[in-house]
Amino acid sequence: MNIHEYQGKAILKSFGVRVQEGIVADTAEQAVEAAKKLKVDYNSDWVVIKAQIHAGGRGKGGGVKLAKNLEEVREKAGHIIGMQLITPQTGPEGKLVSKVLVAQDVYYPGESDTKEFYVSVLLDRSRGRNIIMYSTEGGMDIEEVAEHTPHLIFKEEIDPKVGLQGFQARKIAFNLGLSGDAFKDMTKFIASLYKAYEATDSSMFEINPVLKTSDNKILAVDAKVNLDDNGLFRHPDFAAMRDTSEEDPTEVEASKSNLNYVKLDGNVGCMVNGAGLAMATMDIIKLAGGEPANFLDVGGTANAETVKAGFNIILSDPNVKAILINIFGGIVRCDRVAQGVIDAYKEIGNIPVPIIVRLQGTNAVEAKKLIDESGLKVYSAILLKEAAALVTKVLENK
Repeated sequence: MNIHEYQGKAILKSFGVRVQEGIVADTAEQAVEAAKKLKVDYNSDWVVIKAQIHAGGRGKGGGVKLAKNLEEVREKAGHIIGMQLITPQTGPEGKLVSKVLVAQDVYYPGESDTKEFYVSVLLDRSRGRNIIMYSTEGGMDIEEVAEHTPHLIFKEEIDPKVGLQGFQARKIAFNLGLSGDAFKDMTKFIASLYKAYEATDSSMFEINPVLKTSDNKILAVDAKVNLDDNGLFRHPDFAAMRDTSEEDPTEVEASKSNLNYVKLDGNVGCMVNGAGLAMATMDIIKLAGGEPANFLDVGGTANAETVKAGFNIILSDPNVKAILINIFGGIVRCDRVAQGVIDAYKEIGNIPVPIIVRLQGTNAVEAKKLIDESGLKVYSAILLKEAAALVTKVLENK
């Protein structure tokens, strides 16, 4: 689950990570009041207005602005709030900005002895271990750094038996070229950051940039945090941070029915039980000449209600020209799934696209008979190659 920058910074701060202080605002007037408070609390004559969306590259799209006085705060916050912000990570449609973070200016005017770094904590799946990835080239897209100057990216692997060790934090500070008070502050920063990552069941913490100020303090200027959905039951306060307005509406609707759904750009809707089978089904669709329109895993206990919810979600995509239902009857019997498909079809009414149902496993033959005798416009198959041939057939007839 992605969260906003201001939420990520609040989590980091609770674990002792120094952050760029800020106050979130929903309107231009609230932004002005936030700037006044920052002036009192942190002596920030200038403030930074930062759009709060779940995407990086906000500055490139005009979503990060420096304001030198209250009138500029009002003007620039008013411009950013309500804008459709387009960044390299949003796609051409962009994202609507509904709030901004009014943050203290930590780049002190007239002072040049500052340095930006990149630091992230994430899981290296190939090694099965957490790593801290860092670079002296902060403030840039890490993908560009990796492409053009890969020697400037460092990785520190963490042994899960002992966790982050003090010498590793010191090694990171040394590789970043720090010394004196900045060196000491960076080692504390790294230790606190890693503690926050582990304690929150996160899948990624990305701080870009981490700033060394002119007075040798280390702080997080930005925070991109991804919380592991599977760990949210341990953190109800984090689960409440979810901003569904930042997510695809169809995916939000699917989650209400406990369906794992990801929208794609193809023309064949998929409804499958099991992530592995779903991936194989998407491959079959491509081999049959189609393009998968979604990833949809209904889980191991597909019934009439889940099938109906799946139908409604898939049919909300106007690009869908056919639907392939591919269910392996292990936990659930195929004939029960078939009856669920029939019941859902009848309840929804006229479904405007052809449906191919492939059921394999317990009572697969009985399930095929139920489908064939239902009188509905549904094609049934038992073998995967039969389902692929039917996908080809219905697409050719479109």
